[in-house]
Amino acid sequence: MDLVRPDTKKHEALERLEELEELMTTYGGLTVVKILQRRHRPDYRTYIGKGKVEEIQALVKELNVSVVVINNLLKPQQIYNLTEALKETKTTVWDRIDLILQIFDKHAGTQEAKLQIELAKIRHMGPRIFGLGGEELARQGGGIGTRGIGETNTEIMKRHLRERERTIKSKLESTKSMRHQQRKNRKRQGLKTVSLVGYTNAGKTTLLNALTGRKEYVADKLFTTLDTRTGDLYLPHKQTSILISDTIGFIRDLPPELIQAFTSTLSETVHADILLHVVDASDPHREEHLRVVEEILKQLNIEELPLIYVLNKCDHLKSGEREHLHDLFSERAHVIVSASTTEGLPELIEKIEAMI
Repeated sequence: MDLVRPDTKKHEALERLEELEELMTTYGGLTVVKILQRRHRPDYRTYIGKGKVEEIQALVKELNVSVVVINNLLKPQQIYNLTEALKETKTTVWDRIDLILQIFDKHAGTQEAKLQIELAKIRHMGPRIFGLGGEELARQGGGIGTRGIGETNTEIMKRHLRERERTIKSKLESTKSMRHQQRKNRKRQGLKTVSLVGYTNAGKTTLLNALTGRKEYVADKLFTTLDTRTGDLYLPHKQTSILISDTIGFIRDLPPELIQAFTSTLSETVHADILLHVVDASDPHREEHLRVVEEILKQLNIEELPLIYVLNKCDHLKSGEREHLHDLFSERAHVIVSASTTEGLPELIEKIEAMI
């Protein structure tokens, strides 16, 4: 379900719902019903309002729904109230970030990615535990005004999460130090680095494989890549190799704490000599996705790095679209390619050579 302002254009609202459905498919779920609500502001108690809660209650029973996802970032109390409203059906309620974290959990391959996801979960879920755990557990511990077992349990949980967060940060700091040393060694050797950035599912991993000969797993799903993958790219005119790295794809409404949790993974991007902004040129929503990525690059303070726009999936373009793309990016360094067919890759390598 998604909530949008009344003045939101229909195609924008539908795009948001489509992306939510794609996220659910990536997670492994089946979307049985999509609901769009227009409101000037979210309801304080349940985000979606009493009438919509009653509508969802009926649909959950009728369709045997196991998970309800609200395509926004909800406050802890709102998640709790919605869960309470659906407790008879034992339906789980997630906000958008919960769903993304569940996907991350499934795709994490390395210990580093798993630690970063756990850190993001603590930062996202912690406020719910701090804000609601005490209230709920206090019911077990006595009446109003008493210091019962509930409050004690909440304090124990707070301490446990704080200690776990410190442990994770310490382990990630070790990884960060190792990456820093690797970068120093590369700099000493004169090795240049290129980093792939882009909206999730733009084809970055396919491009990495095509440029470097690696055989990383590729799927037509969101967030397939969570770890940094690096390969060698040979530059024929300079007769030397550079390193090219692929990392996590971006998505709209990615909260700062999620970006912060992936600091060590994104460090390869932050310290790159050149960025390749990979765009799915065939995606009708490419301009919105461009803005999302550019905004995140600003958050990472790397929007000024040398950048080439790689307009990927040109084999899916309709007649006349190439000319339109050339016009659209006429004042920006760009190349139109197909990572899957390798069309345009020699031109991309030439542009990298010229810029490096």
